[in-house]
Amino acid sequence: MMTHDEYLATRRFPALDGVRAVAAVLVIVFHHGGPGWVRANGWIGVHLFFVLSGYLITTLALREEARTGRVSLPEFYLRRAFRILPVYYVVMGVVVVFAYFREMGLRASGIVDTLPWNVIFLGEYYHMPLFGQSWTLGVEQKFYVVWPLLAFGLGALGFVKRLSLSVGLVAVMLALIPFMQYAGAYSPILIGCTLAIVLHHRKGFAALRVFTHPVAGLAVAVTLVAVQIGFVDIAAFLHDDGGSITGTGYVLLVALLVPSLVAGAGPVAWILSRRPMRFVGARSYSLYLVDGVIATGLAGAIPQFASHRTLTAVAVTVAGLLAADLLHRWVEVPMIDVGRRVIARRRATKAGPAGETAGSVEAAGLLLLGETVEAAAVPVSAPASAQPAG
Repeated sequence: MMTHDEYLATRRFPALDGVRAVAAVLVIVFHHGGPGWVRANGWIGVHLFFVLSGYLITTLALREEARTGRVSLPEFYLRRAFRILPVYYVVMGVVVVFAYFREMGLRASGIVDTLPWNVIFLGEYYHMPLFGQSWTLGVEQKFYVVWPLLAFGLGALGFVKRLSLSVGLVAVMLALIPFMQYAGAYSPILIGCTLAIVLHHRKGFAALRVFTHPVAGLAVAVTLVAVQIGFVDIAAFLHDDGGSITGTGYVLLVALLVPSLVAGAGPVAWILSRRPMRFVGARSYSLYLVDGVIATGLAGAIPQFASHRTLTAVAVTVAGLLAADLLHRWVEVPMIDVGRRVIARRRATKAGPAGETAGSVEAAGLLLLGETVEAAAVPVSAPASAQPAG
């Protein structure tokens, strides 16, 4: 089993890339696979994204705080902006152009009415045609703004206070489910944050260390799959007012799977760490974004893909991966590199003529490395052009 010191020294989480790959494909299967895949409950893939997002963002911040004594919120927001915004707006632009040249036009398609709200990440309240998945980005952007301020921006918090904050926020979000739309979407992210806080603390890690064992990881994975396919429509059940307890149980299973994947031992971590899984995982953000426009384009070009069935889901996945790979190479990675340079210049300006210290350079690599699943699979020594940082 992994020790706490080994965990803190680990800079690569390749198996988490595989989880992102599974989550992205599950969403596509949910949208386009048809009734034969109803028990796969692919919609729940967004919960996997949410848990990992909360875990990785908080782990990044905790490690920065342990290393430097504080978390630089300006740098945090710069990293998020250069990671999330460029490809989001590029795909949004593609959707607008695609809809414009379709027979219905922009106004008839409803894009004119919803575009301004999606530009400012309110897609969860104003669903944009061909870009409906933007609702999850709306949820995550609000999390990115608020959570760092509460957990790291209001002064140093000890383990107990920070853990109490995250657990308390989970409870508040669950209590708000009957009254506030999308309140339930924040609880998986916050459970991921809670997991990061627990694992970062030595005693907390000791309490969950058993889950780093390969056998424990396999048992959790089997249980997770059994729960996922055990309901005809788990999405409806989890969002029923009475389903919050079961929904939280599912998300907790996802969280308990993470330690074994971070440890990298066992058959589950091995499968998820394979190169094809990491390839898809590194492009999962773009793949997720292009889902709607790719599916609509395929259906228009090849009528056989207009119906929801397995072949359609496969075609959308393959075509989506081709588009996602282009976006990854031409938009995501270059803009992340720009963000790195902006942060480096900012640090150099603050450091004065002497420039950055070796420690600050190492910190920059670790920050990029830990902040998302994509980045978590890239070694510090990898060249900037090869770093699909998140």
